[in-house]
Amino acid sequence: MKKTYLEAGKIVNTHGIVGELKVIPWCDAPEFLLEFDRFYIDGQPFRVQSARVHKQTVLLMFEGITSINDAMRLKEKIIFINREDINLPEGKHFLADMFGLEVRETQTGKVLGSIADILTPPAHEVYVVRGGEREYMIPAVDAFILETNVEEGYIVVRLIEGM
Repeated sequence: MKKTYLEAGKIVNTHGIVGELKVIPWCDAPEFLLEFDRFYIDGQPFRVQSARVHKQTVLLMFEGITSINDAMRLKEKIIFINREDINLPEGKHFLADMFGLEVRETQTGKVLGSIADILTPPAHEVYVVRGGEREYMIPAVDAFILETNVEEGYIVVRLIEGM
């Protein structure tokens, strides 16, 4: 079952004295978080007053957070976004939806296991598949990922010798 709220980043510190928060984004680019007018923390909505990218972080001001003391209470909290606020391009999926998908090998139909972890080096994601006879590390590129069906809970992969 897909989660309604997805982790988007972590508040790591305050910035200045008027309640601005420094957020480490957990997405492809910090600019992505600038698209939202509301985030959720501990299930509560927080309306964005301002947001800007600073180096590789995002500096957020929430309505009602007007001092460094207010901001300090949110330090170390995870911020969430509502998946309904996002329009994903065709063929794209949230990483959160990929965990646990069954991984099937195309030539034999054999189930290799399920996605237990996703590594995110600069070039492309790598799916770590566990639960079968052995662990696999499969690059998330078209040459290896033939089909992704999040709704039905599986992906189909092509393995090459040595994997």
